[in-house]
Amino acid sequence: MKRLRVEHATGFSYQGDVTASYNEARMLPSSTDSQFVLSSSLDIEPSTSVNQYVDYFGTRVAAFDVLSPHSDLKITARSLVEVRPRPIEQFDVSWDDLSHDIARSIETVEQLGQTARTRPHPEVADLARTIAARHAQPGRAAHEIAEAIGDAVEYMHGITGVHSTAAEAWAARKGVCQDIAHITLGALREVGIPVRYVSGYLHPRADAEVGEAVPGESHAWVEWFAGEWQGFDPTNNIEIGDRHVLVGRGRDYGDVPPLRGVYAGPFKSHLHVKVTITREA
Repeated sequence: MKRLRVEHATGFSYQGDVTASYNEARMLPSSTDSQFVLSSSLDIEPSTSVNQYVDYFGTRVAAFDVLSPHSDLKITARSLVEVRPRPIEQFDVSWDDLSHDIARSIETVEQLGQTARTRPHPEVADLARTIAARHAQPGRAAHEIAEAIGDAVEYMHGITGVHSTAAEAWAARKGVCQDIAHITLGALREVGIPVRYVSGYLHPRADAEVGEAVPGESHAWVEWFAGEWQGFDPTNNIEIGDRHVLVGRGRDYGDVPPLRGVYAGPFKSHLHVKVTITREA
């Protein structure tokens, strides 16, 4: 188990004064069966009131308006979380068992449908069906499919954008964690395995010293259902360990962006992001 401190600073700089902005932030983790939030806070400049709630998928949301003129918007989320590893467990569940279980739960049924972001490239669909046909247990198929995608796609910034689709990223065979997660979602849904998008953070250094602050970034991975929900990080082809801090879940990135909103004012704005992660224990 590790204790991680995460500071995520983000916001917008505008080319002139904005008269009003309306925003949602999904930047604070929740306690789960594998992580415990010791403390969390959200600071907003300009100062304003915040309405906090948990959304449909279980993610903490801070909704806020800034109704006075402002040229900058700054949000800083600070969290201290104890995290334990979440190794994959394989359950004796057949494809028929899975189909039966899916039909009994909205939680699983809703994670079967493709979205515009996850719809797979034909090559990915063929790959997923080929691998699935080799396995009697969907959990083992899901693991092999996720690893195959992680092996096939090179992690690289600047090739895709926040609105890129799984099919576009696969065609380039390059992308960031968001893209690799979307490709994996599309592949698993193609063969009837419910799977959800997970947003959070990954401490980039497994051997980091206690007290050492290192630059980080938002991260994404997946969780599939095959008897129980199981997580896997296809970008790094690793199981979910004590360096992963979970923030939100959804059907794809569109359900869990760290910050989104609308504003009235200058057309152009600049988004800035800085994440720092410190191992405390």
